[in-house]
Amino acid sequence: MRLALNLGYLSSWNDPVSHLAIAQEAERLGYSCVWVAEAYGSDAPSMLAWIAGQTERIELGSAVFQIPARTPAMTAMTAATIDKLSGGRFRLGLGVSGPQVSEGWHGVRFGKPLARTREYIDIVNLALTRKVVQYDGQHYRLPLPDGPGKALKLILHPVRDHVPVYLAAVGPKNLELAGEVADGWLAIFFSPEFAHESMASIAAGREKAGKTLEGFEVAAGVPVVFGDDVTMCAELVRHYAALYIGGMGSREQNFYNALATRMGYGDAAREVQDLYLAKRHRDAAAAVPLEFIDRTSLLGPVERVAERLQAYKEAGATEISTLIFGDADHSIQTLRQLATAWEKAGL
Repeated sequence: MRLALNLGYLSSWNDPVSHLAIAQEAERLGYSCVWVAEAYGSDAPSMLAWIAGQTERIELGSAVFQIPARTPAMTAMTAATIDKLSGGRFRLGLGVSGPQVSEGWHGVRFGKPLARTREYIDIVNLALTRKVVQYDGQHYRLPLPDGPGKALKLILHPVRDHVPVYLAAVGPKNLELAGEVADGWLAIFFSPEFAHESMASIAAGREKAGKTLEGFEVAAGVPVVFGDDVTMCAELVRHYAALYIGGMGSREQNFYNALATRMGYGDAAREVQDLYLAKRHRDAAAAVPLEFIDRTSLLGPVERVAERLQAYKEAGATEISTLIFGDADHSIQTLRQLATAWEKAGL
């Protein structure tokens, strides 16, 4: 198991210089990868290119490139370019986002996300191997059959034969797809106590592809807060958890809310969603169970975090992708404390 950093995306409380400083400190400390996200603000490729040009060893991952935001060919071009700029350090994380962002921001229908994701990854891999891209799928047809389009292949020669593909997945069917068609899984709200359910779905997908879990990467996005009082540490995670459980999706379709329900927090998940959709965000955050936050985060003193890291490893995580809430100085301090906990855990 390795340590990584998840910077999220740019917002009103951070800036590119701070993100770069945090990423450079993670590289100095020996972290394996820095992941960058996008929603409907800053885009991931620009930030990854910015960091790639000012680091030397740390790998660079998209968590995620939104599938509805780009054609598969454009994603292959971007992946090949960042991999080239970084000397072969790029990891391609993909995700379908959600119906509100897909249809409201990108104007792309959300229907049949699993089938679209499968075809999308097929085309990305085809393009990155520099084969002529011809594809006759249900959702993608290249070239279009009724026009002047020509079957093309990538002009740029990639650094590697294969750029590793990670899939952000929450539901059982999407987890199975990740196991079948991807090299790794970008996990959110990963709990060692519940991981066997998710890992079973991953394993089923691997079996479909004639593979085992050997070599499959599980990059768990885990909030990390150090302090003497676990309850106080959890306070910094509450609004993050409430946003996903209550606000990332509609009442009818919220994958994170469904995940919390499958984990045994159904009553609380409904309450959080009701409060969040009523715009009572503070109350929604207060309604997230402390146990849920503790099981899906690393909280407390260094010694407690060290013990918890062992549980993540035993549950199947191959990488802890650190989520930190705070400014650059606080983030750098947290990275150093986590490295200390890592050493104490003997990892």
